[in-house]
Amino acid sequence: MYPLTYTSAMSETADQDTPFVWPSVRTIEVRAPWRWLRAGWNDLRAAPGPGLFYGAVLALMGFLLTRYYAGAVGLALTTGFLLVGPFLAIGLYDVARRRERGEGATLAPSLTAWKANLPSIGFYSLILTLSLAVWIRVSVVVVALFFPDGTPTLAEFVGELGRSPDAWGFLLAYAAAGAGLALLVFATSAVSLPMLLDREKMDCVSAMIVSFNVLRQNFRPMLIWGAIVVVLTALGFVTAYLGLIVALPVIGYATWHAYRETVAPASG
Repeated sequence: MYPLTYTSAMSETADQDTPFVWPSVRTIEVRAPWRWLRAGWNDLRAAPGPGLFYGAVLALMGFLLTRYYAGAVGLALTTGFLLVGPFLAIGLYDVARRRERGEGATLAPSLTAWKANLPSIGFYSLILTLSLAVWIRVSVVVVALFFPDGTPTLAEFVGELGRSPDAWGFLLAYAAAGAGLALLVFATSAVSLPMLLDREKMDCVSAMIVSFNVLRQNFRPMLIWGAIVVVLTALGFVTAYLGLIVALPVIGYATWHAYRETVAPASG
């Protein structure tokens, strides 16, 4: 009894005394995002069940958010969907990781994958939620400044673009505000959640810093990757949400491959 307790205590002490080593960030070429996209598509083809399940659930969430929240809030939720996307795709990261390891890519284990590093993943999900709340407030203010009588429909707004310079002013102001927040979230979330899932002892802030370093060191390819994510998600929305069923799992799987290629494996 005593030797077991002593050994356990020694093991815990050794873990606590182990110095933290920052993950090494790799430099990638500009065409790397297209390779991740192909790998994500291959994952979906190899494991269609879990991927299409998550795609359908996320597409339904997008539909409900935009269907029952109109006006400025609905617009903010539609555009803010990308802000919380990294957390919603945790199950997809787990499926891609299991395929990489040669394990069965089944749905059930991925549903609780977040438990592997619950404190850090939970804290990061809170950060993303607060980011979405900030964006909703900013979006409502910008819309109210340019359209005090109410948010126009898409058809009305397109018509206003040909008649009023205020519509163009709104478009530029809204895009600038959204791009600033989106770049910040993207910089700190590009590979952080796959990393938190893969490395159970990694803390949230360290993962965000590593993700930022990935963007800083590989700005052009990561910017291309961010643009690909935005375009695919937008295409999913304009296809009556049906495109999201395929686009979102491909993006989720590809994000795992982006993490594996940009961050060197942990030593030991």
